[in-house]
Amino acid sequence: MINEIFFGDNLDIMKTMPSESYDLIYIDPPFNTGKVQQRTQIKTLRSENGDRVGFQGEKYETIKIGRKSYADFFDDFLGFLEPRLQEAYRILKPNGSMYFHIDYREVHYCKILLDTIFGRECFLNEIIWAYDYGARSKNKWPTKHDNILLYVKNPNDYIFNYEEIERIPYMAPGLVGPEKAERGKTPTDTWWHTIVPTNSKEKTGYPTQKPLGILKRIVQASSPQNGRVIDFFAGSGTTGVACLELGRNFTLIDNNREAMEVMAKRFDGAANIVWHNFDPKPYQKINGFQENLPI
Repeated sequence: MINEIFFGDNLDIMKTMPSESYDLIYIDPPFNTGKVQQRTQIKTLRSENGDRVGFQGEKYETIKIGRKSYADFFDDFLGFLEPRLQEAYRILKPNGSMYFHIDYREVHYCKILLDTIFGRECFLNEIIWAYDYGARSKNKWPTKHDNILLYVKNPNDYIFNYEEIERIPYMAPGLVGPEKAERGKTPTDTWWHTIVPTNSKEKTGYPTQKPLGILKRIVQASSPQNGRVIDFFAGSGTTGVACLELGRNFTLIDNNREAMEVMAKRFDGAANIVWHNFDPKPYQKINGFQENLPI
């Protein structure tokens, strides 16, 4: 298995790729929120002068250990996406699928664009990823979901590994009998899944990091063993982690140096990963891990 991570503009990189070469595409593009997305990493130390109070009244001092961020605003969001989605369609295999992860602000406009590129008949599902975390607005219904649009290149021939999909518990197991309750049920188009917990080992500190469980479900359902998966807005590299665990080959692309730093640490020690630098600026090596990354 050969896996690749590219640093540079995804449009330029995808133009170099052969047509019909990927089984599955997952992308989580910037949501065009008009903000700079950022995540501050902290740790706490016990201190008499601390700014936090913990168990049994113990005081703790908050220490900032880093911050990661990226700009999430575009004057022409669809104009930015369209050529990239055209390339995505070109490099997708005839029986391939694409999962497009977006939020409620842009999903309606993006679906029209995807209908134009793939064809309305190739729209398979709108998956709702629902979670229950964060602040609750008092002047509207709190927004606690993301949208994932699933398109296939051929609605009569695509991969969907129904028997391999993870099963989830029944909400009322007593109504279905012990055999069904033990086996569980397959998910619907509404996925209840927590965000990445703050104190989780999975947490990388990268803004908008998506849970590994969501990506594993997608990769398991819509790609074959040893298949090829690409994520050209790779961020923290969760798609690659899912592929490593499930026996798929991955290609990750991002033009954010902080994303590269996160992925360098996350894939430290992983075999058969080739790093490519498409950025003209020198790239700083991270802990000596990227010695094979061209400068």
